[in-house]
Amino acid sequence: MSLDLYLAFVLTSAVVLAIPGPTILYVTGCALSHGRRSIWATAPGVALGDLLAMSCALLGMGALLTASAELFTLLKWGGAAYLIWLGLKSWQASPAAPATRACTPRQSRTLFAQAFVITALNPKSIAFFVAFLPQFVRHGEPLGPQFALLVPTFVVLAVVNATLYGLLAGAVRERARDPRTMRALNRVGGGALIGAGLMTALMRRPA
Repeated sequence: MSLDLYLAFVLTSAVVLAIPGPTILYVTGCALSHGRRSIWATAPGVALGDLLAMSCALLGMGALLTASAELFTLLKWGGAAYLIWLGLKSWQASPAAPATRACTPRQSRTLFAQAFVITALNPKSIAFFVAFLPQFVRHGEPLGPQFALLVPTFVVLAVVNATLYGLLAGAVRERARDPRTMRALNRVGGGALIGAGLMTALMRRPA
């Protein structure tokens, strides 16, 4: 793969990732609700989720989602309901005292699993990878080395992007001291998750 093509892939990926979607709204919602330390749990979940989604795309899952309206709808509504449920829980959560904001190991495992599921099972992402990756692949060259370069690059960019969003939201959370402000941030985080769920519900099957 030429350097120009690789740099074009990096730039295009960065632009696409910078546009907030369900995963980013989940990460920022967690950071607003739990603080910036939640990034240590959500970022690895995003990485593993994107890795699985891209692998599924390479194995033909994206083509199947594009062809099957029933499967796309099932994943879409399942993901939307899950995000809205998480948002409602965050909305109703009591504000944590400043000394107890850090995530417990159990909470970290939960955030990791949720970030993974939301990222990996986003049907639009799998279908997107099917349309996106081939534009940067030279079919006259061995595919294995190209995929071995492009997939980790995208995953790293996705983690950096999610981390930056999470740190920004976490910085807002860390400045909160008043319980009313903290409750408001919980509700903003919950609203972000509900918004992510609605965004997922409004997805259309790729043509």
